[in-house]
Amino acid sequence: MSHLLGIAIESLVAVLLMLTIGYCMLLNSRLKRLKADEHSLKATIAELITATEIAERAIGGLKHTVRDVNVNLGNQLSSAADMSQQLKKQLAEGDNIIRRLSRIAVAARPASAPEPAAPRVSSAQAVAAAAQAFSDRRRSDGLAA
Repeated sequence: MSHLLGIAIESLVAVLLMLTIGYCMLLNSRLKRLKADEHSLKATIAELITATEIAERAIGGLKHTVRDVNVNLGNQLSSAADMSQQLKKQLAEGDNIIRRLSRIAVAARPASAPEPAAPRVSSAQAVAAAAQAFSDRRRSDGLAA
C-alpha cells in the first residue's frame, strides 16, 4: 500500500508539473506578444511625438504669419482710410472748381440776344465779372484750386 500511495502522489505531482509547464508556455507566449506590442507601442509613441513637434512648429509659424498679416493689413487699412479721406477732399475741391469755372464761363459769355430796354454789358464788364468769380475761388495748400 505504501507503494501505491507513493505512485499516486508521484503521479499527482507529475500531472501538476505538466499543468505548470503548460501554463508557463501559455504565459511565455503572452509575454512575447506583450513585448511585441510594447515595441510597436513605443514606435507609435515616437511617431506621435514627432508629429506633435511638427504640428507645434507649424502652429508657431502660423501664429507668426497671422501676426505679420494683422500688422500689414492694419497698415493697409489705415492707408486706405487716409487715401479715402484725401480722395473725398479732392472730389470736393474738384466740385468747387467746376462750379467756379461754370460761373466764369457764364459770366464771360456774350449775351445772345440783347434786350432793348436793358443796358448792354460791355466786354470789360464781362471780363471784370469773370475776374471776380475767378478771385472768389479758394486756395488750397498755397496753390490755386
